Parts: sequence; structure tokens; C-alpha cells
Amino acid sequence: MLAKKTSKNQVTLPKKILREIPETDYFDVSLHEGSVVLRPVTVAEHRSRLTTVRQKIRDLGITPTDIDQAIAWARERGRRRQ
Repeated sequence: MLAKKTSKNQVTLPKKILREIPETDYFDVSLHEGSVVLRPVTVAEHRSRLTTVRQKIRDLGITPTDIDQAIAWARERGRRRQ
């Protein structure tokens, strides 16, 4: 498939290609062995991931005590490995 670069360095992606990727407005652009690679990127609102994580913690019934105990366990385990 051909895509033409405009004088403003813009390229329109063919509809056939866009139907095959997730709906997105942003792409990570890189070069790999001379080829341009576009990866769809989902941009989340500021702090929305934190809100999602907090909701998941509530849904799972995890308490602050559970978290403190998990941190203490991980720190102790880390000390043992040293």
C-alpha cells in the first residue's frame, strides 16, 4: 500500500491498516532497520491509572494492614538474599 507524505511531513494511514489496529490518536514512532514503525499508544488522563489501581485494591478487599504486611514481608525477604 502506498501513502504519500505531504509538504508538512504528514502521512495519511490507509483505512485498511487502521481497521486492523486499536482505536487511538497517538503512535510511538521509531526506526527499525530502515523501516518506520508505528505503535498505537493509549494516552490516559493524568492520575487515572492511580485511580484504577486504588479501585482494584478496594474491589479485592485489600486493607492498609495487608499492604503493610506485604511490604514488611518483601523487605525481610530482600534482606535474606543479601
